[in-house]
Amino acid sequence: MARTLDAKCRICRRAGTKLFLRGERCFTPKCAIVRRNYPPGVQGAKKARPRLTTFGIQLRDKQKCRQLYRISETQMENYFSKALSQKGDTGVLMQQLLEERLDNTVYRLGWARSRDEARQIVGHGFIRVNNKKVSIPSYQVKVGDSISLTQGSEQNKHFTDLIPALEQQKLPSWLTASKGVFEGKIVGVPQGDDLLSPFDMKLIVEFYSR
Repeated sequence: MARTLDAKCRICRRAGTKLFLRGERCFTPKCAIVRRNYPPGVQGAKKARPRLTTFGIQLRDKQKCRQLYRISETQMENYFSKALSQKGDTGVLMQQLLEERLDNTVYRLGWARSRDEARQIVGHGFIRVNNKKVSIPSYQVKVGDSISLTQGSEQNKHFTDLIPALEQQKLPSWLTASKGVFEGKIVGVPQGDDLLSPFDMKLIVEFYSR
């Protein structure tokens, strides 16, 4: 996505919910939402969150989605257009497309602590899809694809440090992986509990359908 200069914790505080932008820190008491659950700014702690109009609520959820998946506004619009052109629930289809991004898949497999980190890993050429190196974070994976590291990447300190955590990694139903091994496979499409999120896709569809 276009570079965001705002501090990640400020983004979560402004949204009023965890967007898990800082990896492990988001699961500790140091998380900004735990310590300062009010909007950023000098008057943040004293001012109540404003009452939003219908448009404001839709915009807020759209921004939550965009920030969580770390994509630009143009990319969001493109995902909506693609989902709209398919048969089915547009909101579900749109979120499935977002989940099936390669950088998000790497994050869901536990090979990165955050989606930003996953984006870097893909961009730096550490990932193979069906034994072919892919360095495009927005690459769409599909059922049957296998995900692995490029040859020799297993020795990179980033990945060796993650091995203990991989043993405990809880995967969504559409992914499988061998415990402690950097090999994964797409076995289905995200659905049901796999699509639980801090935003409402129906509101996002309404925003773009105005």
